[in-house]
Amino acid sequence: MTLSTGSPPFANRRRGLFVFLAVAYVGMWAAMSPLLASGYRRGDAREETGALEQVCIAAAMLAPALAAILVVRRVERSGRIRDTLALRWTKPWGRAARECLTAFVVPAGLTTAALVIGTFAGRYPFGGVHWNGLGAWAAGAVLNMLVSLPLFFGEELGWQGYLFPRLARDGGRRRLIRAYVVTGAAFALWHLPTLLMGGQYPGRPWYVSVPAMLVSCVLILPVFTWLRLRSGSVVPAVIGHAFVSSVSVGMVKEFADPQATLDPLHMGMAGWPGWTVTGAFVAFLTLTGRLQPSFYKDRTISHQRRSANCEPATGE
Repeated sequence: MTLSTGSPPFANRRRGLFVFLAVAYVGMWAAMSPLLASGYRRGDAREETGALEQVCIAAAMLAPALAAILVVRRVERSGRIRDTLALRWTKPWGRAARECLTAFVVPAGLTTAALVIGTFAGRYPFGGVHWNGLGAWAAGAVLNMLVSLPLFFGEELGWQGYLFPRLARDGGRRRLIRAYVVTGAAFALWHLPTLLMGGQYPGRPWYVSVPAMLVSCVLILPVFTWLRLRSGSVVPAVIGHAFVSSVSVGMVKEFADPQATLDPLHMGMAGWPGWTVTGAFVAFLTLTGRLQPSFYKDRTISHQRRSANCEPATGE
């Protein structure tokens, strides 16, 4: 399996990277400019976003995808968008369902582990499980996540569909490490306008929230990339990202003492408990070779050979 179907000339590829980052970042700042101009600040993790905030966030999330499509069509001219950005379903359908389920289950497990660690460390104010309303809450959380999926396509078509494959290019170990770190850092710093407004870490100054976001994104990005590599599609990465940014955040609020103050730096996937469990999982993926594109290419070739050997012989 390869990360992309096209290999544009070096000059086009380099220019494409700069254009992509410029458009994605300018799009984010432009989308957030109404909130920045109004002096908006998020001071509480339980605070709900208003209509203007939701519109600005939605516009910002579309910027990476628009940047990727622009580069593929106008700068690199490297082929069909759906193939170049891995905007396709995994086949057969049974495998596609399994990959999507994995993209749901793994972040759920990581979030649960993070909450457990935070509880035992005395930093997460666990308020118990309210079984009577748990089903309704879970159904609502999943429904909201599904409704928001198009917006997360807006992000992952940029980061997993375009940027990471361009930086990795089926290269060696050093190039892959650089691709993971650079893509994770670009992903984190793209959030700078929201970090300045207390979006992910309300009440924290920028010199705390920016490094925290860098750690979070550099650690979680390999998980999204793993979902993309094993499936050959950005769709599971989109689902994983949507879960972490919506359902996972909702889990922190749902299982906490309703009267307690919530500090994302010390609970959930955005804090040190999440960094601990995500780091451990990424270490497992690294040690087993699952973060290397060649791992899935070799497995696909082996599967094809086994399938060919099992085919009945036919005569003419």
